[in-house]
Amino acid sequence: MKRRYGLGAIRNGLCALLAVSFLLAPLGAAAHEFTLKDMQGKVQRLSDYRGKWVLVNFWATWCAPCLEELPDLAALYKAHKDKDLVVIGIAMEYPSPKVVQDFLKESPIPYPVVLGDYKMARQIGTVDGLPTSYLYDPTGKLVSHQSGAITRANVEEFMRSKK
Repeated sequence: MKRRYGLGAIRNGLCALLAVSFLLAPLGAAAHEFTLKDMQGKVQRLSDYRGKWVLVNFWATWCAPCLEELPDLAALYKAHKDKDLVVIGIAMEYPSPKVVQDFLKESPIPYPVVLGDYKMARQIGTVDGLPTSYLYDPTGKLVSHQSGAITRANVEEFMRSKK
């Protein structure tokens, strides 16, 4: 019997394949300013966070590895938000904004969330799969990029290694 897989199942499979251990590869590239408007209407600019690490995380409500990493990213944000790091989540591939709004009502995320698309994402970098994360150092320099799930421990370890 021939199996047929829906687009959601294929996407979840792709996300699972990309959920590799977090090893941020150093990039050393100069950052380009990005300007994003979050779901609360606040503008998020890279330059507004000089002096702090900035983690930009692309995710989707249907992506299993994305959903698995959200609690760790929330804990990371809560532990560092008033000190040395911010997280900005960018929701991708949603059928309507209401899907993301409903998701956030059920599973609140403490950091800013932006409704994204691939054109907007190009301000930051390439998003070949979900989840994808970009990390900027306190000077605003893009230092790492990861396709696949990440953890709080791995981000904190990377930050410590660069002090």
